[in-house]
Amino acid sequence: MAENGEEKLLAVARHIAKTLGHNESMADDILQIFSTFDGRFSREKLSEDNQPSEDGSSSSLAALERALNSLDSQISRFVAADQPIWSDPADSASFLDSIDELVNITRDWSHASSEKPIAACLSRAEDMIQQAMFRVEEEFRSLMDHGAESFPVNHRFDSDEEDDLEEEEDYDEDAQIIPVAQPLTDYDLIIDALSSATINDLHEMAKRMLAAGFGKSCSHVYSGSRREFLEESMSRLGLQKLSIEDVHKMQWQDLEDEIDRWIKAANVALRILFPSERRLCDRVFFGFSSAADLSFMEVCRGSTIQLLNFADAVAIGSRSPERLFKVLDVFETMRDLMPEFESVFSDQFCLVLRNEAVTIWKRLGEAIRGIFMELENLIRRDPAKAAVPGGGLHPITRYVMNYLRAACRSRQTLEQVFEESNGVPSKDSTLLTVQMSWIMELLESNLEVKSKVYKDPALSYVFLMNNGRYIVQKVRDGELGVLLGEDWIRKHNAKVKQYQMSYQRSSWNKMVGLLKVDNAAVGMNGFGKTMKEKLKEFNTQFEEVCKAHSTWVVFDEQMREELRISLGKLLLPAYGNFIARFQNLGDIGKNADRYIKFGVEDIEARVNDLFKGTTTARK
Repeated sequence: MAENGEEKLLAVARHIAKTLGHNESMADDILQIFSTFDGRFSREKLSEDNQPSEDGSSSSLAALERALNSLDSQISRFVAADQPIWSDPADSASFLDSIDELVNITRDWSHASSEKPIAACLSRAEDMIQQAMFRVEEEFRSLMDHGAESFPVNHRFDSDEEDDLEEEEDYDEDAQIIPVAQPLTDYDLIIDALSSATINDLHEMAKRMLAAGFGKSCSHVYSGSRREFLEESMSRLGLQKLSIEDVHKMQWQDLEDEIDRWIKAANVALRILFPSERRLCDRVFFGFSSAADLSFMEVCRGSTIQLLNFADAVAIGSRSPERLFKVLDVFETMRDLMPEFESVFSDQFCLVLRNEAVTIWKRLGEAIRGIFMELENLIRRDPAKAAVPGGGLHPITRYVMNYLRAACRSRQTLEQVFEESNGVPSKDSTLLTVQMSWIMELLESNLEVKSKVYKDPALSYVFLMNNGRYIVQKVRDGELGVLLGEDWIRKHNAKVKQYQMSYQRSSWNKMVGLLKVDNAAVGMNGFGKTMKEKLKEFNTQFEEVCKAHSTWVVFDEQMREELRISLGKLLLPAYGNFIARFQNLGDIGKNADRYIKFGVEDIEARVNDLFKGTTTARK
């Protein structure tokens, strides 16, 4: 209906021109005047013979030339304008109408391009289109750069910076301002960096540039402007542009801080900035999916590569055990953002970025497995030189067990990492369980070797007892216990008990043997003398053992008490029985106090003073 109405309007305009014009030239002048007032009254629309004929007659050629002259006049006026065309909606609409008409003419006459006169006109039309596109590109760039300035973004991501207001006050007013997303409280948001009116204008321009074959230029201008926005936003998030070599040269503390900033930036970029850019691209290039995809890739590629390169640098960097936890943070961030990588970079142009993200994520998993291998090497290489005073905890035991407990707080992540290692788990164990069991076995073997440093076998058993008990305690309460299982805990508790028995046997059983009385020998000549010698030997040995063992340490209070009770049960009845018989030995018994150095209570008191250790041993 609208087209019929426009045709009637054009017919009326032509009728007026013919009626008022006394000749053809005057009628053309009237039509020209109409065309300057309203884009619908363009010269080629008002001309009755503006359609190309099959034979390219001279009248059709003349109509084509008149149409081009009219459009040239209109387009030249806009191209030469000093003020932005899009500052006036009427001007921008008229300019676009002229471009549309020019493009339609070239399309309608393209079949006759083999004829020289027509080809010359079409060449002229192409030149006019090129001039118009240069101006559209200029207007497009201006609108991209300044459209966001008049449309403030109300979200900030640089919330850690406290001096933003002061910085803004000191900012050079004449410097070019790049609009930047502004405070983050929630990832579930989309930023509209441009107003809807600006986006509509950009869409109309992009549509003309693409139709005229200037799609690459349009995409280039668009991506250049938006890329600046992204780069500045990433900078505000605290993320530096670092090469892989730069990352590897950083001190570990500095790298830890940089990783924290990277995690924040990666989440903001993949969950807010990139989806917002995707939406903006789709709106500006609506109806031109390929152009939208290409432009989006060009906008986000630099920032995405910056994020991925940093993660890659972490993945291929040092595999020192203390780096595990930050590498886990980077791995988990990449893993959690994989759905965003898949959804945001779903088109053909972004396939390389998506695949690179997956590759680096897997490389981080390899790094984590490599760190555990380095932990194994650290345990193997730990020397068995100086003995720990008092048979106490060895630093390697404390380090490894606390390390594994901390690592197992990320048990689900580690399970995922080791399941992707292509290893073969046992029937009842995961690959992570196998890994942890192996590290525990290495640690225990290392401690066995270290126990041989002690010259006193009893002290080596105290050393194994202390370290074994510490290991079991660290395993029992936490995710490490879930991994290794109750059977493992029971077996190692039994091993600790065995160390206790071995200690008792190596230190106290021989002493207790001195207190044994052969009932058959009671009353025989010399029996009293033998008991006296045994008591003397017992006193000497007991004194020496108590003096030495009181400097030894049993760090666990419960185990220390268990040992004291066990020794009390072993010594006190045997000693009490021996003393009672010794006191009943006739003449010797009358003078027993001369030989009995310790009462039963004294023995008990001395046993209770064992294993308190020196200050050094207790550390």
